[in-house]
Amino acid sequence: MPTSHSRAGVASVCAAALTLSGLLVTGVLAARPAAAADPADYQNVRINEVTSSNDDTVELYNAGSTAVSVSGWKVSDDSFSPQSFSPSSGTIPAGGFVTFDSPKGLGDSDKLVLYTAGGTVVDRVEWATGKAKPAMARCGGDGTGAWVTTTTATTFGAPNAPGCPASVPAASRVRINEVTSGDADTVELYNGGTSAVALGAWKYVDGDTSHSPAALSSASPSATSIPAGGYVTFDSALGLGDNDSLFLVDGNGTTVDSVTWATGGAKPSSERCANGTGWFRTSTTATFGGANSCSGGSGGSGGDGGRLLGGGGALTSGCAPEAPTGTGSAPAGTLAWPGGKDVTIADDVCAFTTSTGPEGRDLSGLAFDPSNPSVLWAAKNKHWLFKLVKSNGKWIPDPSWSATGKQLRFLGGSGEPDSEGLTVGGNGHVYVTSERDNAKNTVPKDTIMEFDPTAAGSTLTPVHQWDMTAQFPQLNTGSKDDANLGFEGVAYVPDGWLTANGWVDPLTGAAYDPANYPLHGSGLFFAGLEWDGTLHAYGLNSDGTFTTFGTIDTGKDSVMDVMFDAGTQRIIATCDNTCGETHTSMKVDSTGALVPDVTYTNPAVMPVDNLEGFAIAPASTCVDGSREAVWADDGVYGFGPGSSSYGHALYSGTFPC
Repeated sequence: MPTSHSRAGVASVCAAALTLSGLLVTGVLAARPAAAADPADYQNVRINEVTSSNDDTVELYNAGSTAVSVSGWKVSDDSFSPQSFSPSSGTIPAGGFVTFDSPKGLGDSDKLVLYTAGGTVVDRVEWATGKAKPAMARCGGDGTGAWVTTTTATTFGAPNAPGCPASVPAASRVRINEVTSGDADTVELYNGGTSAVALGAWKYVDGDTSHSPAALSSASPSATSIPAGGYVTFDSALGLGDNDSLFLVDGNGTTVDSVTWATGGAKPSSERCANGTGWFRTSTTATFGGANSCSGGSGGSGGDGGRLLGGGGALTSGCAPEAPTGTGSAPAGTLAWPGGKDVTIADDVCAFTTSTGPEGRDLSGLAFDPSNPSVLWAAKNKHWLFKLVKSNGKWIPDPSWSATGKQLRFLGGSGEPDSEGLTVGGNGHVYVTSERDNAKNTVPKDTIMEFDPTAAGSTLTPVHQWDMTAQFPQLNTGSKDDANLGFEGVAYVPDGWLTANGWVDPLTGAAYDPANYPLHGSGLFFAGLEWDGTLHAYGLNSDGTFTTFGTIDTGKDSVMDVMFDAGTQRIIATCDNTCGETHTSMKVDSTGALVPDVTYTNPAVMPVDNLEGFAIAPASTCVDGSREAVWADDGVYGFGPGSSSYGHALYSGTFPC
């Protein structure tokens, strides 16, 4: 859990500000400079869902990092002029929604245009007959996904994922992929689907509402079809301004995709990163007709930091977010995050408040279940274990296991383990570390406990428990802060990896031979010590004894979580803001020793908090070269009071396969 690291005298700091890329696929700018009356960041607001039945309801989504006032905004359709509407709230919070009923009826085949109070076009969507019943919604990402007809009830005021069809239509896989507003005003489309799409009846239009849509077939060069996984490029006949937008409409009149750019944002071009799926950013090199280089510049004051999405919701009185402590520097040579730049808040606000206290925080260790990657195990400091599953894009407690988590006890059913790290062993059991007994928090109790997750009841007691407290006398000073610097993470590492990589057994000086340790099971356990950033290797024997294989230097001042990733074939030691939010991969070198290989920092958009938990999904879950990475914020502080990320414990991003 968060500590002051009193031995180092590190002061508490506030979370860093959210950095966003300068060019966003978020709301639509007009083809002229924004009027003086336009509120700050209005371009981040997008039409997100609409229905043309009953109340003709519209949902707006704010994809930006700051709240946006919609006071005085107006809408029009294909027949009525812009008119005022009454939103559910006059301000849209960052990552939040507002809804309203259209001031005029929306037809079965219609369009909707959104304007600021100053008359600037913000966004628009068009639909063909039946497409907005029960609703038209963006699927594949609020504010940026493709428009499709939902297959379930509407989700006004909430994320759209539940209403997305199981199979997105082929036409919806076509995306605007790159655009430039220069001499040629060139546009590139990309087909991310598995079949060709006919474009002969498709049209495009810019942000000038006086312009009629132009046919792709009449563009130069003519664009009549796009192959699966391929590109088409054409020059806009409408002229694209320095501060403009582009809408793509299929042959039925349904909006497929749109993009906006600010002044200078499309010079030399703006491109999706990742190619075909990601957010837009200013590029340094145009790549029309091929995969985007994603080597762009900042495009604005914030740099190219990606985007933090999701969040919102009111904090409850039983949730107490905790400001981060112990901020320090990253190790020399740390590299940028190798995965996607965008990150999503992946839990409900204050989701892990328990019956033992007001901590709607303290979610620490994370581990995917290798036998069932749809399960994410999570340890909470105040002796709780959660089995998490995905629901509507968020990780929630599995109601079939326990909707409120299960309490943990030490062997014999006593005490309150300060549960920090966890891993899944080769036998499917969950192994949890504890630094101390929270009922006696000035005394260290560095243990590894083995729990059978199939055991009945709301309280779990260990099948086995191994106590290593005596190995760390430096923690037994009578100070609760020192006692809180013990085992923060643990990883089960299969014997097969250790032998295949030539790990030398420190006890024998020869190649590790599992047969020398007949009671240890099928692998060793590497526990991370927060005190000094070292890993400690153990064979956990079935008779309750253990074998100590020595200490490994990670090159970091602290370790908050440890995992073994079969995808990269590395042990990964994670440190929170104490070490600059970094993850160090450990490999076996030519001498047979475990040594640091490479260190990465977190995606730039993430807060600088006590992010103590980290897990990467198994390689079996890979899609389009990426798999999920999840972080746990031990203090649910986010970017501080009042921000959309405040009160949340889990963040989700992507890591290369």
